[in-house]
Amino acid sequence: MTEPQATDAFVAQLGQAERTLLLLRDELYGGSWDELTADLEARQNRKPFVFKLSSRIEDDLERINKLSAFERAHGLNLAELALGNEAQEGHP
Repeated sequence: MTEPQATDAFVAQLGQAERTLLLLRDELYGGSWDELTADLEARQNRKPFVFKLSSRIEDDLERINKLSAFERAHGLNLAELALGNEAQEGHP
C-alpha cells in the first residue's frame, strides 16, 4: 500500500468521535492536541466525577493519541483530509 493509499484508508475509517475531536482541536484549541489533552485531563482529575464522563474522556484521550501519532508520523493535518470544508466552515 502506498503512502497516499494508507492515509486515505486511515481517514476513511475515522468515526464520528474522531472527526469531532479533530474539529474541536481546530476550533477550540487552536489546532493543539496538547491543549485539548490538558483540558480533558484536567476535567478527568476533578473529583467526584460521573463514571460515564470519565470513561468518555479516557476514550477520547486514546483517540487523541492515535490521531496525533498518525499526524506526526505522516506530517499532515487530518482535519484538512477528514473534514474538508466542514473544518473551514466550523460545522461538524
